[in-house]
Amino acid sequence: MNLMGGFIANNLEKKKHYDLLDFGSFINKGQTLNHRQLLEEYDVTYTGVDIQAGRNVDIQMTQPYKIPVPSNSQDVVLSGQVFEHIPFPWASILEIARVLRTGGVFMMTVPSRGHHHSTYDCWRYYPDSMRALAAQADLTLVRVKTDWPPRQLESPQRHDFHQIDLADHYWGDTGAVFRKPRWRPSPRRAVNRYFTLQRANRIGDLSAHPRPKGTRLNAPKVAAPE
Repeated sequence: MNLMGGFIANNLEKKKHYDLLDFGSFINKGQTLNHRQLLEEYDVTYTGVDIQAGRNVDIQMTQPYKIPVPSNSQDVVLSGQVFEHIPFPWASILEIARVLRTGGVFMMTVPSRGHHHSTYDCWRYYPDSMRALAAQADLTLVRVKTDWPPRQLESPQRHDFHQIDLADHYWGDTGAVFRKPRWRPSPRRAVNRYFTLQRANRIGDLSAHPRPKGTRLNAPKVAAPE
């Protein structure tokens, strides 16, 4: 929330109106924080979309890789802690680029570290991940920030995971801001989008591709020292 709040403060003006889409807006029972709270001081028409209906969802997506809003209709798209759960993020980023207006911004946060959680937990993201998404969708990467673990003193190119503040900073995030440049007509972009989305929506989820037996999703418990 702090990272997304900073992005919003740096990229939105309080005297300007924005059509804003929250991609993956569903909030679980008991969850108290959401992006609407970060936007209370801004003039926005807020639309929350998610693959499941529920709290904070204005429009339910009927296909996992089809955002049910018109092309070039949104000034801002937000997505917080969603893209790690998407099996084919290169398809979702194409849809987000489609719905953005020229000059519109996409702001996202996503884990850079943390344990397996939820039914599908597919990815952890670094700065180069954001560069790849920008390249896939013909977006301009404006800013990227990653929470890295502390460096080892004796070997600065390595991270020291034992120094992570487990109480307040166990989870790490990567946040990024993208901007949609003016696009010229491009058959290549249209073909790429058509076939990428067609295949992603046809596969849908990963239920037809089970994990191998015995797959461990989290590290084994470590016995406490005597």
